[in-house]
Amino acid sequence: MSKPITSTLDENAQRVTGDALRGTVVDLIDLSLIAKQAHWNVIGPNFRSVHLALDELVTAARDFTDAAAERATAIGVSPDGRAATVAEKSSATGLSAGWQQDRTIIEAIVQNLAAVIAKLRERIDETEKADPVTQDLFIEMAARLEQLHWMWQAQVATAA
Repeated sequence: MSKPITSTLDENAQRVTGDALRGTVVDLIDLSLIAKQAHWNVIGPNFRSVHLALDELVTAARDFTDAAAERATAIGVSPDGRAATVAEKSSATGLSAGWQQDRTIIEAIVQNLAAVIAKLRERIDETEKADPVTQDLFIEMAARLEQLHWMWQAQVATAA
């Protein structure tokens, strides 16, 4: 297929940035699906607060997914959010099936956020020279996901 969308980036910068954006789209789709699965299956004394916080995470992940995918298309790179691609390439750690206690869900969300953030920070470094515009987008995403990571951790943290 021809390239219907061209890029203002040179070929190498487009490749580096496109790979980073594609990976981010995959990770964020998976994060939103993990959070939604957890939302449907959380039980326990903190059900309501965890249930609502999961919706907040889903919204953030979906908004960021769209931003990353649209940035990819803007630089002439086709994003791939198909289920098979997400299943094969996600950096997230996943979630077990079935009902799960609120604390277990919180711990899983913390782990998944940490994995996605770690990969996003690598992509911030990778895009520094290739495309500072995309790097700025990644920095914005990392800041919000790190804020959510802190909030999820605080739900089960204990003072020493």
